[in-house]
This record gives sequence, structure tokens and C-alpha cells, in this order.
Amino acid sequence: MKLTWLGHSSFKLVESTGTTVVTDPYHSEIGFDMPEVSAEIVTVSHTHDDHDNIEAVGGSPAVLNRAGAYEIGGVHILADRTYHDGKKGAERGENLVFKYRMDGVDLCHMGDIGEECNAFLVETLMPVNVLMIPVGGNYTVDAKQAKEYVDRLMPDIVIPMHFKTKDCELDIDKVGEFLDLFDDEHIVYIDGDTVEFDRADFDGEETKVFVLEKFSY
Repeated sequence: MKLTWLGHSSFKLVESTGTTVVTDPYHSEIGFDMPEVSAEIVTVSHTHDDHDNIEAVGGSPAVLNRAGAYEIGGVHILADRTYHDGKKGAERGENLVFKYRMDGVDLCHMGDIGEECNAFLVETLMPVNVLMIPVGGNYTVDAKQAKEYVDRLMPDIVIPMHFKTKDCELDIDKVGEFLDLFDDEHIVYIDGDTVEFDRADFDGEETKVFVLEKFSY
């Protein structure tokens, strides 16, 4: 399967059959425009402007914005209800965490997770091959809290998202604070915004952090 970072918390996930998922499309209020993209499925973690620009995605996709289990075009998707803050939603409401199975690869998109890591959520989500997690803090978990999720979920690959990039106008941290929590040999800088994964790529022995370089940090 192929993963392309579209900026912020938005990714395009493409299975070998061609079925395409777009996660959390954003409005331009964050400081830059959502690229042109089409899909069969759009997943929305919550209804904030930087995550719910459904109209930006062409192709008349199915929109998944509620907890539940789904199967569309051969892609299995599980959406779990979580919180956008550390006070059980009292400050920013609820958030959906999505888990996708594509070409035998288990991917997890944490949306704007704000609650601290807990055993119940970890048990629900495991196993995870590729983890997409916010690291910018303020509106979500910060770098240290994100690292705890990584340590507990033990994914093969971590892709940080929802952090301060060159044109981002949100009050969030840069990715460096998250990367500082890992040894250099575990960080991989990808030349571009796209990476391909195969189930055979994962040995479960260690976690690598993939930094996709679509934007200047």
C-alpha cells in the first residue's frame, strides 16, 4: 500500500486494488491549501476546520465520521471514540481514532487525540504497523505524551503529524521536540511526501520514525 502526506493530519492511503482513503482534509485557515485529491473514502476524526474539509475531496467519497466498524472496497476500518483533551472532552469534545487494514498492513490515525495513553485504548488498537500521531501539543497530546503512545503501541513505523510547519499558522510545536525523544538511528528522513509499505517490511523488532519532507520545517 502507498501512503502520501497531504499536510497537517491529512494523508492519502492507497491500497493495491486502487481503493483510496483520505484522512482529515483541512481548510486553508491553517495557513496553506489542501491539495487536489479524490478518494472512495474520507475519514474525519472531528469537526474542526483543520480536519473536516470534506468538500475538498473529489470522487463522491463515503464519509466516515462516527464510531463503528466498516468495510468499503476491500478496506477494513475501525473507528474508536476517544477524547480531544485530557478532561474527557470537557474542553474540546470527542475525537475518533481510525484503524485501517490495507494490503495486510495495520495503520492507525490518531486524529486529534488529547487524552493520555491508557491500557484500554492500547489493547483496542494493537497491533499497529504504521502509527500516524499528532505531536504538536496545545490542542492535542504533546511530544512526550505522543512518545508514550509509541512506547505502548510499539508500531514498526511512526509518522508524526499535526505539528508546526513553515506556513502553518496554528499555535503548535515543531516536530523537533518529538524527534529529540528518539535516538538518531531510529529516525528516517524521507525525500518526498510518499512512502510504500508491504506487510513483509515489518519484523516487529524496532520502531522507526519516518519524517516526510513535503514541507520545510
